[in-house]
Amino acid sequence: MSAPLLVVDRLVAGYVRGLPIVHGVSLQVAPREVVTVIGPNGAGKSTLLKAIVGLVGVEGGRITLDGRDITALPTHEVIRCGVGFVPQTNNVFTTLTVAENLRAGAHLLHGQGKALLGERIERAYALFPVLGDKRRERARTLSGGQRQMLAMARALMTEPLLLVLDEPTAGLSPLLVDEVFTRVRELAAQGVAVLMVEQNAKGALRRSDRAYVLTEGRNRLEGAAAALLVDPEVSAAFLGGHRKAAA
Repeated sequence: MSAPLLVVDRLVAGYVRGLPIVHGVSLQVAPREVVTVIGPNGAGKSTLLKAIVGLVGVEGGRITLDGRDITALPTHEVIRCGVGFVPQTNNVFTTLTVAENLRAGAHLLHGQGKALLGERIERAYALFPVLGDKRRERARTLSGGQRQMLAMARALMTEPLLLVLDEPTAGLSPLLVDEVFTRVRELAAQGVAVLMVEQNAKGALRRSDRAYVLTEGRNRLEGAAAALLVDPEVSAAFLGGHRKAAA
């Protein structure tokens, strides 16, 4: 792994001060790397992502991005520093067209010229061709998979260093799941670091470089995704496998 872009060091965070959900979690993500966080429901996975992007209060620990401390920054400043965030739900403006959603995602480019905005939009259409075909259609008419692609494309309008995805394949058909994961790998190949939370642990581990397993808001396991995919403990607990009976 190259030098980390994102470093989360012993993070303590939660929605109510004094009642943390994340208890001292640490992780790292390097450029061009896809890192997945898995674990049971209630493990604090989504809370961890929201703390990283400034949506949940941090009570302890430190978050740095490209060497800059972003721990105490509000969300709009975290995004300005180079983070793109795609929440699991309510991640597009359903009454706006595809093109309007993309322009809304480029709000930080205000004052930098129409040419740059147009270039970013065309790049989004090249990465997600279906969005180009539906650019004038309202987002509410899109399928679940197409909405997810729009949400990712909108987050990419600011050209983030790090893309944070919360359950990007939730509720999608197997075909669309594969397509979303393919786009994630393409983004990493282009230089974007990706951190995602996924309930589809098998699919995510197959497409990730490394992974972290959280339980009860704490680090439990970490390592190469390929190794965790065949780890008996991970398989039994999170991948639908079975522990071997004792001899």
